[in-house]
Amino acid sequence: MSNSPMVVVLSGSMEPAFQRGDILFLWNREQYLDVGDIIVYKTTVRDVPIVHRIVREHIVEEKGKKRTTRKTQKLLTKGDNNQGDDLPLYRYGQNYLDREKDILGSVKGYVPKVGYVTILITENQYFKYAIVGLLALSALFNQE
Repeated sequence: MSNSPMVVVLSGSMEPAFQRGDILFLWNREQYLDVGDIIVYKTTVRDVPIVHRIVREHIVEEKGKKRTTRKTQKLLTKGDNNQGDDLPLYRYGQNYLDREKDILGSVKGYVPKVGYVTILITENQYFKYAIVGLLALSALFNQE
């Protein structure tokens, strides 16, 4: 299940499909994802969600108790604007993302540039102080 149904694109790794500051809308109800789908995933190596495209799929059959078989989808991803796949972004020894454990959702829609305010607040200390100052001034002038 997705922590949030929306995420802001923070890098240029998916250009030209998505730009920094685009807000993406996620869906996480599909049992399986397809090669070519754009997904958002999170690893223990990085603090922020990563938006990349599925380039390879691997289905693993795991035998459980009482002779039951369970299929698990494993995925390899890559940013459209990157030279290589995402193996260096995964945790040590991990060759694929686990569909159930690592994927936050697949991208179903987006709004361009609206999330750039989030980037400015997190990356620019002066912009953050300016916003807080404006909010404080607004609160002072709106008192009765």
